[in-house]
Amino acid sequence: MEGNPHPVPRTVEEVFSDFRGRRAGLIKALTSDVQKFYQECDPEKENLCLYGLPNEAWEVNLPVEEVPPELPEPALGINFARDGMQEKDWLSLVAVHSDSWLLAVAFYFGARFGFGKNERKRLFQMINDLPTIFEVVTGNAKQPKDQSAPHNNSSKNKSSGKSRQSELPQSKGVKMPPLPKEEEESGEEEEEDDEQGATCGACGDNYGADEFWICCDVCERWFHGKCVKITPAKAEHIKQYKCPGCSSKRARV
Repeated sequence: MEGNPHPVPRTVEEVFSDFRGRRAGLIKALTSDVQKFYQECDPEKENLCLYGLPNEAWEVNLPVEEVPPELPEPALGINFARDGMQEKDWLSLVAVHSDSWLLAVAFYFGARFGFGKNERKRLFQMINDLPTIFEVVTGNAKQPKDQSAPHNNSSKNKSSGKSRQSELPQSKGVKMPPLPKEEEESGEEEEEDDEQGATCGACGDNYGADEFWICCDVCERWFHGKCVKITPAKAEHIKQYKCPGCSSKRARV
């Protein structure tokens, strides 16, 4: 969590310098400092965020208490999914959220200080000339820009190795993935296609019939039980399940 110890950028060049410093800090956390970062993201702690700082440092901390915050906040609760995923998949997920956060901060400054169309375009072009954090972390930084984003075929293709099968308990906190609207007319094949279209709100992987899933009763997104640290046995005692994101939003209001 950062207060405001660094100068507030006001020009395109200053915003880009701020972006580049924060980006460098985040890349350190996810590459050279990855063991320290992994240890600090203890799933037993509260919702944690990964912050990149303008001085090329990084920190894992609780979100700011101010509502609304002074700056856009990073993804909340990155520590909860740490032990439920392979390390490289978890780091890739954090990298994607970190890329989104960097853009949000940069264009927040642009809006705050009245950047016009040309200034916003120049800022984006400067940012776009750098590889994304995701590209650096996954080793795809040298791919041509016109190719499809690497994350479209990274984590989603790794579900083939999952073999353990868990039955979904029929409790109030757990629901089966959504059935097709025209189930009677479409038959079992379309039912399977619709279920396979669901994706986990934490890791982004597709629905698999051999895995335990749980649905948030607030945002109605689906999650692997392992990604949100919910087991079938624990789910039987949940009357209304709230995912980490919805739980943290309620706590901060």
